[in-house]
Formats: sequence, structure tokens, C-alpha cells
Amino acid sequence: MTSENQNNTYDPTAVETKWRARWDERGTNSFDLAKAEKPFYNLMMFPYPSAEGLHIGNVFAFVGADIHGRFKRLRGMNVFEPLGYDAFGIHSENFALKVNTHPAKLIPSNIRNFEETLRRTGLMIDWNHSLATTDPDYYKWTQWIFLQLYKAGLAVKGKAPVNWCPECKTVLANEQVIDGFCERHPETRVSQRILEQWFFKITDYAERLLDNLEDLDWSDSTRAMQANWIGKSHGAELVFTTPIGKEIGVFTTRPDTVFGATYLVLAPEHPLVEELTTDEQQGDVTKYLRETGKQDIVSRKVGSKEKTGVFTGSYARNPATNSSIPIWIADYVLMEYGTGAIMAVPAHDDRDFEFATKFKLPIVQVVEPAGSDEVPDLPFSIKDGTLVNSGQFDGTNCEEAIQKVTDWLAEQGAGELKTQYRLHDWCISRQRYWGPPIPMIYCDRCGSVPVPEKDLPVELPFLEDFKPDESGVSPLARVEDWINVECPECHGMATRETDVSDTFLDSAWYFLRYPSTDCADKAFDDDLNTRWLPVSSYIGGNEHAVLHLMYSRFVTMVLKDLGLIDFEEPFLRFRAHGTIIKDGAKMSKSRGNVVVPDQYFDQWGADTIRMYLMFLGPYQEGGDFRDDGISGIRRFLDKIWKLVNEIGATPDEEGVKFNRVLHQTIRKTAEDLDGLRYNTAIAACMTYVNTLRNRTSSTVAAEFIEPLLIIVAPFVPHFAEECWERLGHNASIFDENWPVFDADLAKDDEIQMVVQVNGKVRSKLQIPAGSDEATVRALVDNDDSAQKFIAGQQVRKVIFVADRLINMVVSG
Repeated sequence: MTSENQNNTYDPTAVETKWRARWDERGTNSFDLAKAEKPFYNLMMFPYPSAEGLHIGNVFAFVGADIHGRFKRLRGMNVFEPLGYDAFGIHSENFALKVNTHPAKLIPSNIRNFEETLRRTGLMIDWNHSLATTDPDYYKWTQWIFLQLYKAGLAVKGKAPVNWCPECKTVLANEQVIDGFCERHPETRVSQRILEQWFFKITDYAERLLDNLEDLDWSDSTRAMQANWIGKSHGAELVFTTPIGKEIGVFTTRPDTVFGATYLVLAPEHPLVEELTTDEQQGDVTKYLRETGKQDIVSRKVGSKEKTGVFTGSYARNPATNSSIPIWIADYVLMEYGTGAIMAVPAHDDRDFEFATKFKLPIVQVVEPAGSDEVPDLPFSIKDGTLVNSGQFDGTNCEEAIQKVTDWLAEQGAGELKTQYRLHDWCISRQRYWGPPIPMIYCDRCGSVPVPEKDLPVELPFLEDFKPDESGVSPLARVEDWINVECPECHGMATRETDVSDTFLDSAWYFLRYPSTDCADKAFDDDLNTRWLPVSSYIGGNEHAVLHLMYSRFVTMVLKDLGLIDFEEPFLRFRAHGTIIKDGAKMSKSRGNVVVPDQYFDQWGADTIRMYLMFLGPYQEGGDFRDDGISGIRRFLDKIWKLVNEIGATPDEEGVKFNRVLHQTIRKTAEDLDGLRYNTAIAACMTYVNTLRNRTSSTVAAEFIEPLLIIVAPFVPHFAEECWERLGHNASIFDENWPVFDADLAKDDEIQMVVQVNGKVRSKLQIPAGSDEATVRALVDNDDSAQKFIAGQQVRKVIFVADRLINMVVSG
């Protein structure tokens, strides 16, 4: 090493610029996927290329996944880490309208800006396999997938109530409606419309989607969210008959309470509403339906403070009591769940009780608590009870009565046990411009005709005026020379489908395309699929835990059933990362606390920010981004840089000590990186660096520095490459192997540090033994439990007892 090198200071900009260019020149992050011997598919969430560019939350997510991928590479795996752009959809279109720029011009510009920041971030991306959903070479195969589902009878068209945003002028998913308002336009109230839409029959896969969750190596919170969304319920479907012979089926999880059903309630959209409404009630019913249509579906699910409803004028027979009960309509009953009708048992259901009380309907108690003389106030719902006022079933335990009452009604043709799901079919139609056209043609003679596969893609035409209107019809309907087309079957005149498909369909299969981006004649290559799929590791946000993951699983299962792939679960391992806030608050433009990554990269370098983000707290929880914490990480990197410039001999007695701490660090960091416990891995490295710095000699042997550089390389790849080269190595540090630890030397040396605030225990931290006060203080600064009692107060004194406790004395 030259004296010039020894005197050099760490210049992040120069180092990172150098190594980004070097990686591109060497093809460091690319390889022949067909020849990989130990494939590891490291998938990141599909980013939407917004005009604002990457925010720090994106960087946090991508860096965490990248660290895991780099770690696996150092452990000998062939890591494939692709990234593309989820560039279609309403977000892009709305922004294009706002800035008066066509999305076909805006999106490519956004992607270029996004990619520039992504490259600066130092991700191990194989850019040879990047893609964008807006590329016809991609959405050709999105349309092809639609056709496969159509041919399998899983893509159907039908009318359904949908959320309609008058500002977006399109259908919204339930998740896009917040307290009755559009998530994109917080002042715009969402209404309901009945539209003819294309649906994927995901409900056919409900049981399989639920059952498979048990075997997935996913975050518990994610699996729970999926299970709740599927919403499996066991119960019975009972039949109530009207005097005119119409049968009304109702699903209930409590058929044992049917003797207490004193009225029926239909959803406003129920197909029998019109037929059951008497002439005397027609005016009231019409008015109520008009008012209900102004509500969105989500608000109806949550329920209003005051129950509303209207009497149809008709009655039905309770199959258990043979009594005639009135049929009402109310907005708290939804057509999308069950049969769109409920039997109301007001004595044992809060909503039914409120409704019955308001409209003065009968309330009959049919359950009493078991083994208690005290009967709670109505309404109450319990299963640990016995039936009363229930004919021959009086005294029967509720659990037993569910089966017995259902069997009894089944003998009369009025009931059967049934399993119900909250999951409803996936509406993929969108009445907008910026999306892949749905590949269907409508012919007066032939009906609905799929576009022949040889004619794919159905390209999205350039439409200068792409603004949607109130009609509920896509702007594509205005392009006459595009919409009018020859029928593929009879060759007569026909018209194209004008709806585009939901952007969730674009992202439901992108992981299948990444390895096969070079394939022009098929969506995915069989051999590459066999080698690389399913995905080894997927790290992303829980905001996509329901829809994106559910739809991806569904599409994968369908493709498996059609014999197109040989696996049915797309992601072997999924971990949800946490959320980054800024100075204790959620980031937003209105607060002025949005962190723009490029500005921080300019000041500190990407590597410093990468490591700082991972040190904020547990990766799967997130942390609080505070500017004053960044300098600590920079000082840590400066210490390593200095050690690299102090290479020389190490006395034997110090070498023994260094060796023990080194092997403990190797073991600890390997375990932590595998478990995404990045903050504690960094803490262990800090302890080791402090051990090396507290030496008596002026130099330190390379054997104690080189393993450290490999360990920190996933966090700070540019920095590690530069240090590695300065130690005389020509090849990339990522072509090295993770250091091996000696089990005897690496015996557990971790301790539990008690954290006190003003003498009271507020937290406990698992930290490496021998951690100095500065290291422990840094961990306390990022510990949410302790910070609840420290934040906003002045630290007057710190009492530190090594390996035992730290007491922060604070005052307001």
C-alpha cells in the first residue's frame, strides 16, 4: 500500500461513482441464468415510478432486500435480483392529467429518474432483466394470461355494484376507499354504481388459498391478513318462502337461533327487491334505493351510526316457526357476502337489535347462558348457552343445536350446512385509458369472442384526449378506428372491449417474466422456470399483504392447474418490512418532512444512508429517521477506513483476543443477516471495530480486517469494494465466501442489557458482551420502548455499567 493511499480520506462520492462504473464494466451483477448451480431468486416489490421519484421508504425496502441477497451471494448462492416498473394504472394517469402531459411521455421520463436513483443506491440489480408493464412486449403476455383464464371459464362478465369515484371517473377497489372518500381525492365522496365488468373467479380457489397458508414461510402478520381477507365461515343456508312461491336463501353461522328470526333483510341490490316490493311501498323503496346508491360499499360494510331501511310490503315464512315475518331492505346487508339476504335475530345481534328497536319489530330471546341464573341485557350473542323458545330444541346446547336444527330443516327442504367465504371475485375491469386493453371482441352474431393469441398484443392506441368522463365508459370507446374491428370468427363487423385491466393483474405475474425477459415467443421459459421458481425470498410491505400477494397466488395456482407451470405457490418465503417515519411523525408533504434520498446521497453517500437505515431499528418494524443520527454511521465507516490504512503486524497476545471477538462476530452477524436482524448485526460489527481500535500496537493484521470487510459488504457495497481493492485484491469482494467461524472461539458472549430511565426498567436489549457506552447509547436511541420515556426530554446524566445496565436520567 502506498503512502498516498494511507493518507487518503474516505470520499463517498468518488468511491461510489467508481464502483458503479466498475460493476457495469465487469458485469458483476449479471450471469447466465440457465447455468446457475445454486439459484436464489431474491425478489423485491414492484415499484410504481411516480413523478416524485424514489422516497426513503422505497430505499429502506429495497436496501433491506438487497442486503439479504448480497449475504446469500457471499454464502455461495447464485443470486438473481431483478427490478422493473409497475408503470400502468390510475396513479400514473391521474398525475399525467394533473401536469397536462401524456402518460406515454411522462412514464418513460419517470422511469429514467427512478433508475438513476436506484443505481445510486447500490443495489445488486441485474438490469439485463428489467421490464416495465407498459411495454407491449410485457402486456402482450398479461393479455395472454387473461385469455388462458377465459378459456378455463375463470374470466366471466357480469353486473355488480362497485365503488365509483366521480373525480377518478372509474371503479375503486374497497381498499382505495377511506371512510367513504377516495384515497386519491380525500374530499371526494365515493358512490355506488351497477356496472358490467370482467371478473376472475378467485372464489373458486378460496379454500386452497386458505389451506396453503399453513405451509408458507411468511410473516405471521401477513398470513393472518390473508386468512382474514378470505374470511371462511361455517354455517348453514336456510330457505324462507314467500306467499308467491319465491324462495329467499340466507346464510347464517347461527342456524340454532332461527326460532328468533323475526324479519328478513335484503341487500338493496338483491334480485328479488323489485318483485317483492308492493305497489303501496314502491315510492318509499325507490327513494331508499336512490339514497343507498350514493354510498360506497366500504362505508356500508363499516355501518352507519344510525340504521336505515325500508319495508318491501312483503312477508316470508320462517321455516322453523311457520310464522309470517316481514321482508325489509337495508344498506347494512351486502350482496357480495353470503346470499345478499339475512335472517334478523334481534335478541342476539347488535345490528339487528338496533334495527328492530328503531322500526319497532319483534324481539324474541331464544338463547340463555348455560349454568347462570342471571340473563344479560339484550342483545347478547353466546355459543355457550342453551336454546329457549325454540320448540322441541328447548334445552339443547347451542353448539349441538347448530347441527340438529339444520338437519331438521334439511328434512323439510329448508336448510343445509354450508361454508361461506368473505372473499369475492376479482373485478379486473377499469374504465380508464392507461392500462392494457382487455383482449375481447363483441360481435352481434357470435357474442363475446377472445382475440386470437396470434393477434396479441392488443396495443393501447395513442389518445391525445385521454380524460375520462362521467359515462362510466373508457376513453378508448372514442377511438373509432381502434374500437371497430373484424370478428375473428365470422369476419363481420365487431367492436373491441374498451375497458383496460386492473394494474393488479400486471403485478400478479411479473416474477414469472423476469427470468424470461429475452423470450419473445412465450411468457416464460419452462427450463428457466424449473431452475428459478418459485421465488426463494420476497421482501416487501404489508400494504400489499392482501391484494397483490393474493392475486399472485391465485394466478400461479391457475397456471399450475392449466399445466403451464409446475408449482402452485409463487413465494416460498415472504417477510414484511417495517415503516420509516421522520422525527417521530409519518412523512408527508404537508408536514415538510419527506426525505428525498438523492439529497442525502449527495451529502453522505449512499452507503452511509444504507447502513443508517438498517441501524434505525428492527427491519421488520422500521424506525425513526433523524438527521442527527447519520453522523454516527459515517464515523463508524471512517474507523474501518482508517483500520484498512493501518495494516501491519499484530502482537500474538492481542491476536488471541481479536480472534475470539472476530469469530463471535462472524457467527452473530450470519445469524442476524439470515433473520433480517440488521441493526444488531451492525452493533456486533461496531463492537468488533472498537476492539480492534483499542489495541496497543500501531498496526493490525489483514487477517482481522478482511473478514470484517466481507461482513459489512452487504450493507456498504461500494465502500467494501474500495477497501478490498486497497488491500491488494483484484476481484470483487462479492466473489468471496462468507468467513467461517470456529465454534469454540465463537461461544455465546451476548448479554442482556437492562435499560432504565430515571431508575425504572423500561427496556431490555440483547447485545454483544463488552459493548461500550457509545454503542449501547446508539441502540437505546433507536429502541422504541425506551424512547417513549426519553423523547423530548433532556438527558442530564448517564449511568453505565458494562454488560449490566444503562440508566438514563432525564428531565423535561
